[in-house]
Amino acid sequence: MMATDRRRVLPGAGQPGRQRIGRVLLVEDEQDVAELIPYNLTKEGYDVVLTANGNDALRLAREHRPDVLLLDIMVPQLNGWEVCRRLKKDPELATIPVIMVSGRVEEGDKVLGFEVGADDYVTKPFSPRELIARIRAVLRRGRQADAKEKKASLKVGDLEIDRYRFEVRMKGRQVELTPKEFELLATLVGTPGRVFGREELLDMVWGRDGFVEPRTVDVHVARLRGKFASAKLEEPGIETVRGVGYRFRDKP
Repeated sequence: MMATDRRRVLPGAGQPGRQRIGRVLLVEDEQDVAELIPYNLTKEGYDVVLTANGNDALRLAREHRPDVLLLDIMVPQLNGWEVCRRLKKDPELATIPVIMVSGRVEEGDKVLGFEVGADDYVTKPFSPRELIARIRAVLRRGRQADAKEKKASLKVGDLEIDRYRFEVRMKGRQVELTPKEFELLATLVGTPGRVFGREELLDMVWGRDGFVEPRTVDVHVARLRGKFASAKLEEPGIETVRGVGYRFRDKP
């Protein structure tokens, strides 16, 4: 295992004349993986910031503001789930895309990764080409989201959504949501009555190139409903349209 205080910045190399195309923060304590990933990313033109523990991951995210974070789950001090959860709750860091890179392949591990805010999940072993494709995908989705004009605030009945504050309130009480749950709810509420297919919601919330299964939408809708129920609040009017997807219908 590599030393937990090891951290360095590897400038993008690539072909002569190639410009830096992005900065990646890699949190990985397996020596071979911590050498393989930077080698392939620097060939593509990425700068790589490398560390082996969770505490340094959060500090380096603030210092370097990477374009994407590659995060192993089983790292010392703070595990990857906790690193992702804290990062996504920090208003200054929440927009950094997170790709979990882990040997844990159980469905529950993947669901938990998405629940704490991960944008994608790659299982070991993986091919460098696949990893680079997924990095490009989350970066492209981020640019598309930034370019897309979205309403800063939405209010339907007792439900209020504020994108600037990243807050959802029902009857004045705040409901804590993950970034994906927040965006899913805002997408449905933004066009009341319109039916969205699962694939369409994947495109709009996760991005067309996200390696995510349609069932992920069902999981997030269920968790959305559950969070309102747990807070003893009226659930938002998200209706299941059998065989198609979901729609938001405000109660008359």
